[in-house]
Amino acid sequence: MTHDNLANAEWTQRADLGALVAALGADNLRWVGGAVRDTLLGLPVKDIDAATALHPEQVMERLRGAGIKCVPTGFEHGTVTAVLESGPVEVTTLRKDVATDGRRATVAFAERWQDDAARRDFTINALYAHPETLEISDFFGGLADLDARRVRFIGDAQERIREDHLRILRYYRFQARFGSTLDEEGEEACAALASMLKGLSRERVAMELLALLALPDPQATVQRMFDRGVLPVILPEVGEEGLQRFTALVAVEQARGAMPDPIRRLAAMLPADSKTAEQVAARLRLSNAYKKRLARLADRARRPGDARVLAYREGKDIARDLLLLADQPITPLEDWDIPRFPLRGGTIVERGVHAGPEVARIMRAVEDRWTAEGFPDAARVEELLAEVMQSNSHM
Repeated sequence: MTHDNLANAEWTQRADLGALVAALGADNLRWVGGAVRDTLLGLPVKDIDAATALHPEQVMERLRGAGIKCVPTGFEHGTVTAVLESGPVEVTTLRKDVATDGRRATVAFAERWQDDAARRDFTINALYAHPETLEISDFFGGLADLDARRVRFIGDAQERIREDHLRILRYYRFQARFGSTLDEEGEEACAALASMLKGLSRERVAMELLALLALPDPQATVQRMFDRGVLPVILPEVGEEGLQRFTALVAVEQARGAMPDPIRRLAAMLPADSKTAEQVAARLRLSNAYKKRLARLADRARRPGDARVLAYREGKDIARDLLLLADQPITPLEDWDIPRFPLRGGTIVERGVHAGPEVARIMRAVEDRWTAEGFPDAARVEELLAEVMQSNSHM
């Protein structure tokens, strides 16, 4: 079975991929995973992955023999990255699971494409395309699921989840991205085994959660995660009010043409308390920058006020987030550069004020009036300075 989308895709016609195929042999190689899935759906392709019947040392030998740079990025697991002109390609030897504990798997190399497919998570991720004929090998009904926009586990859903607990969150992320037809078995399995998420590393949970929240419109999926008891396992701080704020924010983003942002959306879901936000960030092992930003955005008690003054004080990114969270216009920030305050402490000292706290106090007073007036030019700042100093002389 072939598909026009694959035949017409820019990436399947790349010359450097042709060289890769020639080096490894077309019958030893299949394009697999996201590149095949997304191409069939007419979506942009980011990364290209290949499965091969060759063992990693054979892959490296053949690639080097063909003058193709390669890096053993996951050699013990069978993965070699071919560094090509148009971008890297991960080439992984066919594998089968020997043992799993829900967090990691012990694998052995396999000989059959179907064995490799059987260890993958969802049917739509187990589609293999021949590099020359583009014939698709579909062992578990992935093409039908693509047509139905259904995210379905391969084989028994609970068994797949027990192999890797993160598949619960991956299921919901894929459902939010691709799904329209719900798979009842998958939904029930995720709900039944949700407590297993507690044993995962916080970094893996955060990665999947933020990837889900970054999707254009994950509202329905997040609501189901809450209703089925999955979201409370990883975010017990989120209640119905948090989901309502999240839904409202998504609507505001769409109405104002703002790009989705996972930290902004996570902040909307959390209570209006910076300490709680810091605790969540720490639990999810978020970076210090994300932790600081999440705490500031969760502090919704302070209203944004003037958009440009807010941006001047806290930066355009934080200002945009706070305005969206408060359902206020972000248009004042478009095509506007934050101005530089033209007054320096030396100018105040030249006016007879001794260096020290008084200079700082005058600077703040002038700056407050400057921002309140909409950032006027340097000539007006000189006038504001004179007015402030005149006022001080009467105190």
